[in-house]
Amino acid sequence: GGIVGMIADSACGYAAYSLMPATSSLVTVEYKINILKPAVGSLLARGRVIRAGRSLTVTVADVYGDNGAHVAVMQQTLMMLPDTPDTPE
Repeated sequence: GGIVGMIADSACGYAAYSLMPATSSLVTVEYKINILKPAVGSLLARGRVIRAGRSLTVTVADVYGDNGAHVAVMQQTLMMLPDTPDTPE
């Protein structure tokens, strides 16, 4: 479940960040993941934004295995950190 959760988290995060200013960064506030079946082979995660608010964004990610099987679904809430670039100083 660790790798499945990690790529679902990334898919949600990039979906949310696509609607945020480039000068911001984000942090995961909470998430829930349902593992639907064992993952086989390589994985594909698709994230989408359900609601983008001023500070909180709700996203969903679906994770699929090699055979196209739906292996997991995640719902996540993220918080935007304005004027906080996510780059090393």
